[in-house]
Amino acid sequence: MLNLIGAIFSGLVIGALARFFYPGAVDMGWGMTILLGVGGSLLAGLVANRGMGGEGVNRAGCLASVLGAIVLIFIGRQLGWHL
Repeated sequence: MLNLIGAIFSGLVIGALARFFYPGAVDMGWGMTILLGVGGSLLAGLVANRGMGGEGVNRAGCLASVLGAIVLIFIGRQLGWHL
């Protein structure tokens, strides 16, 4: 249960940061922001293969998660999705 709450909270923070740093307006609700942040974290984890790494929070992992969420915004816009 705590893992789920942690994923939702970190998804909200990462998604909000990605929306802030993405050039241009990104109109979406809180639910999509959370999903965007969780998806960005998963994308960054797959690319960086952090599953083998250590536990805890590190700056590089947070930055990679925000960049992953920004990439998801870009891909969604290119595919014509209304985020």
